Amino acid sequence: MYSAILLFQIRNSINGGNQLNVAMVHHSGSIQSFKQQKGMHTSISEILKEKSLKPSRRSLPCLAQSQTHPINLNHFLSVPLSPEPKPEVEVLTQSISTSCSLLPPQTAVDGKDHYVEESEATTCETRADESFLLQKPVTRAKLEARTDSLQGKNPADSSGLFFRDGKKRIDYILVYKKSSPQVEKRCTFEKNLRAEGLMLEKEPSLTNNDIMFVKVHAPWDTLCKYAEQMNIRMPFRKKCYFTDWKSKALGSRFHLRCRQIKGWLPKNPMKLDKEALPDLEETDCYTAPFSRARMHHFTISNRGTFFSNSTRSRIVHHVLQRTKYEDGKSKMGINRLLGNNTYEAAFPPHEGGYKSRHPIKTHGAQNHRHLLYERWARWGIWYKYQPLDLIRRYFGEKIGLYFAWLGWYTGMLIPAALVGVFVFLYGLFTMDSSQVSKEICEANTTMCPMCEDCDPWKLSDSCVYAKVTHLFDNGGTVFFAIFMAIWATVFLEFWKRRRAELTYDWDLIDWEEEEEELRPQFEAKYSRVERVNPISGKPEPFQPFSDKLSRLMVSVSGIFFMISLVLTAVFAVVVFRLIAMEKFASLNWYFVKKNWQFATSGTGVCINFMIIMSLNVVYEKVAYLLTNLEHPRTESEWENSFALKMFLFQFVNLNSSTFYIAFFLGRFAGRPGKYNKLFNRWRLEECHPSGCLIDLCLQMGVIMFFKQIWNNFMELGYPLLQNWWSRRKMKKGGGGGQNVENKSQLPQWDKDWNLQPMNAHGLVDEYLEMVLQFGFTTIFVAAFPLAPLLALLNNIIEIRLDAYKFVTQWRRPMPARATDIGIWHGILEGIGVLAVITNAFVIAITSDYIPRFVYAFKYGPCVDKGHHHKNECLRGYMDSSLSVFEMKETNSSQTRYCRYRDYRAPPWSQVPYEFTLQFWHVLAARLAFIIVFEHLVFGIKSFIAYLIPDMPKGLCDRMRREKYLMQEMMYEAELEHLQKERKKNGRRYHHEWP
Repeated sequence: MYSAILLFQIRNSINGGNQLNVAMVHHSGSIQSFKQQKGMHTSISEILKEKSLKPSRRSLPCLAQSQTHPINLNHFLSVPLSPEPKPEVEVLTQSISTSCSLLPPQTAVDGKDHYVEESEATTCETRADESFLLQKPVTRAKLEARTDSLQGKNPADSSGLFFRDGKKRIDYILVYKKSSPQVEKRCTFEKNLRAEGLMLEKEPSLTNNDIMFVKVHAPWDTLCKYAEQMNIRMPFRKKCYFTDWKSKALGSRFHLRCRQIKGWLPKNPMKLDKEALPDLEETDCYTAPFSRARMHHFTISNRGTFFSNSTRSRIVHHVLQRTKYEDGKSKMGINRLLGNNTYEAAFPPHEGGYKSRHPIKTHGAQNHRHLLYERWARWGIWYKYQPLDLIRRYFGEKIGLYFAWLGWYTGMLIPAALVGVFVFLYGLFTMDSSQVSKEICEANTTMCPMCEDCDPWKLSDSCVYAKVTHLFDNGGTVFFAIFMAIWATVFLEFWKRRRAELTYDWDLIDWEEEEEELRPQFEAKYSRVERVNPISGKPEPFQPFSDKLSRLMVSVSGIFFMISLVLTAVFAVVVFRLIAMEKFASLNWYFVKKNWQFATSGTGVCINFMIIMSLNVVYEKVAYLLTNLEHPRTESEWENSFALKMFLFQFVNLNSSTFYIAFFLGRFAGRPGKYNKLFNRWRLEECHPSGCLIDLCLQMGVIMFFKQIWNNFMELGYPLLQNWWSRRKMKKGGGGGQNVENKSQLPQWDKDWNLQPMNAHGLVDEYLEMVLQFGFTTIFVAAFPLAPLLALLNNIIEIRLDAYKFVTQWRRPMPARATDIGIWHGILEGIGVLAVITNAFVIAITSDYIPRFVYAFKYGPCVDKGHHHKNECLRGYMDSSLSVFEMKETNSSQTRYCRYRDYRAPPWSQVPYEFTLQFWHVLAARLAFIIVFEHLVFGIKSFIAYLIPDMPKGLCDRMRREKYLMQEMMYEAELEHLQKERKKNGRRYHHEWP
C-alpha cells in the first residue's frame, strides 16, 4: 500500500496529476521514453531498488547480462493494494504500444461456488442421455474459443464428467470396496476432505456391486487457495513475441520476401494442421504465480476453464496427499490409504470417449482425449509430428517430456540411419570387387579341421561367409564409428537446447520440485527415530547412517550376485555353442554340415535370446526387492534407485554375450596341435578366416529385432488382452453388477475403472527400453551399421504404440511436473563414453581393418611400387594371414600341410609355430589405433559440446526481452490500477515529496 502511494506521489510531484493522465492516455510509444521525458526514471528506480529481480521465466547465463531495472513480479502479485481486494470486472482501455499492449486484461466472472456437503449415496441415478459435446467445423475466427469448448463448456452433454447437477466437474475419482473393513479411516478421510473445501459425491458401480466411486470436485475458492499455496503459474497476459519485434527491426522487406519464398514451397506433410488443434492459451501468455490478492491481473475470461483439467487434478491430488485419516503425524495421504486397501484406486478421469460417430473434420473434436486419438494415437498419422502442447496439457509435463525426448531421439536417428544404410550399400556394391573376398572364393587352400571330429576343408567353401562379412567389415566402418560417436554427442547437446525451449514454453524455468512426502514404508520402519528436517523445520523419521550403509552393502551384494548369474548364463551358452559345433559338423545332412558355423551361431543366438527374456522377469523382481530393502526416503529416490538397478541388470544381461563374441571369441582357441579345451573335453571355438565380426553382427541383429517385437507386444498386446478380459467379465456380470452389453452405456468413471492402471514403475520401463536401444545403437554400431535403421523403424511404431496405450488402454495418470528426464540423461552420457571405447576395440580387435591396413602399407605389393590402389595393395593378404601346420603330427594320412588363421612361423623354420614379426606389427598398430581413435573422438566430442550452448541464443533473447516487457508492464499496470482506485474513491492522495 505504501509503495503504491509513493508511485502516485512521484506522479503528482512532476508536472501535476492531470498532465500525467493525459500523457498516459495518448502515449503510443514506450513508457520508458515517457519516464525519461518526465524525469521519473531515477526516482522510481530508487524507490524500487530494494526489490529483487525475478521475472516469470529466467535463464541465469542469459539474464545476468540484462541492464533493465530490478522489479519483483512476485511481489506485485502477492502484496495487496488495499486490505479488501475486489475481483471486479474491469476493462483497461489504455496501452503502451500499438503493436503489443502491456496491460493485462482484467476480466473475472462474478459469483462464487457454494459449498455443499454430499451425503453417502447408495444408489446411482441413471443418465438420460449419453451424448457428447460436439464442435462445429473450425474457422480461424474460432480458434480462441476451442480450448474452452473442449474442456466442456456445455456440461449437460458430457456423461460421467460432472456431478449429478451437471455443473460441478469431476476432478478426481476414488474407488473403494463396500466390503472393506477400513470404514472408519475412509469416513474420517472424506470428512477432512470436505473440511479442506473439496466436494464429494458417491456412485455405485454398474458392473460390480461391491465397488463404490467417490467423485471429487474442487470449487473455485478451493482451487484459488491451493493454487496460491502451490505457486502455480497462471496466464497473466498475451505475449508480445520477440520474433515480431526482431522482424520489424531487421526490415519488413526481407521477411516479406522470405514468407513469399516459403509460400512457394510445398507444405510439409509431417506438420499438423494448425486449425485441427485448439489454441492452447497458456502457451501464448506471460505467466506469474497465482495470487488471490492480485486476481485482477490474470486473464480470467471464464472461471470454469481458467484452471485446466490437468491443473485441477494436480491441485486435488495435492490435497489428497496431505489430508489426514487418523490422528498422528504420519497418518495422512491417499498413498497410504491405497497401501492399506482403504481405497482400491485413485485417478483423474478421462475427458470422455476417444471415438466419435462423426468425422473430426466436419464436427470437430468432442474433447481433448478424442483430439489426441485423432491427431496423435491413430495409426494413419504415423508420419506426423506430435502435438506436444496438447500432450502436456492432458497428461502433464513429465509425460510430455518423455514423448518430446522420444520424438527428438527418433528424429535424430534419421541421419544416423541414412549414413548406416550408405555404409551397408557401400559394402554391398564393393562385395564382388573386394580383393579379400576374391582370394577366399578362388583359393584352393586346405584348411585345418575346425573341430576334433571334423575333416579338413577348402577355404573356398566359405565364399558366401566372406562376402557377407564384407557387408559390415569394410572401409566405411571406421568412418561410421566416428560419425556415431559424434552423433551421440550432438544428440545429447541439442536435446539440452530442445529441453530448454520446452521448459520455457511450458513455464518450467522457475519451477522447483515441491518437498516430497516420505514413503509410508520409510515412516513405518523409522518412526521411532526422528530428526528435524532442514527444509521444513519439522521433525520427521530418520534412517541412521549405519543402517543405511548396511542395507546398501546388502543391495550391492545382490547386484553383483545377479551379474554373476548373467555371466553364468553366458558361460552356459558358450558350452552349448561348443557342443552344437561338433554335432552340426558331424551331421550327415549336407546343407547343415556345409554351413555348420551359421547353424551354430544362429541356434546360440536364439538360445541366448530366450535366456535374456527369461532373466529379465527375474531381474525386475530382484530389483524391486533390493530397492525396498534399501528403504528409500521418498518416491523419487525409490524410482531413481530402481531405475539404476534395472538398467544395470538388463544392460549386463543384454550385452554380456555380445561382449564375449566381440572380444573373447576365438582369442584363446590355441593352434593346431595345441588347442585349448574346456574341461579337457570341448575345443574352444575359432573365428572364421574372414574374422568374427559376422558372428557379432548376427548376435546384434537377432536380439535387437526380436526384442523390439517382444517389447511392442508386451506394451500393447498385454493391456489389450487384460481390457478384453475385463469387458468380457463386465458383459457377463461377473462382479454381481448389471449385465452391460454396450460399453457406451457406462459412465466415465466405470469405463476408466475397467481400464488398466499405468505401470506401477511410472515411466521407468518406457525410458529403460529406449535407453537400452540407444546403447545397442551406439556401442557396437561398427559391427552392425543397420542398427540405427532398425531403431528408427521401431521408434516410429513405438511412439504410436505408447500414444495408443496412454489414450485408450490406460487410466489417465496424475499430471505430474518435471523439468528434465531425470537420471536417464546421465546414463545416456555414460553410454556415449562407453560407445567410443567399445567401437575403438571392435575396429582394432574384432574386425580385420587393422591387419589389412598393416599389410597394405608394410608387406603388400604397393610398398615397393609406390602407388596405393586399394585392391592392388591387398593382393596376397589372405595367404599372409594364414599360417601353415604340418598335419603329420596328428597322425593324418590325407594331406601333409593345412592352413589356419594366425601369424605364426611355419614348421620348417628355426622357431616353428612362434609368432612372426607381422604379428607384433599388427598388435602395435591395434594398440596405437585404440589410443588415437579414443583421443581423437573424445576431443571432437568435447569440442562440439563446447561449441553448442545448452540454451539457444534466440531463446536467451526472448527471455531477456520478456523480462524487459514484464518490467514495463508492471510499471504501467500499477500506475493504471492506482489511477482507477483514486477515481473510484473520489479523492486524491496528497503527500508532500521531500
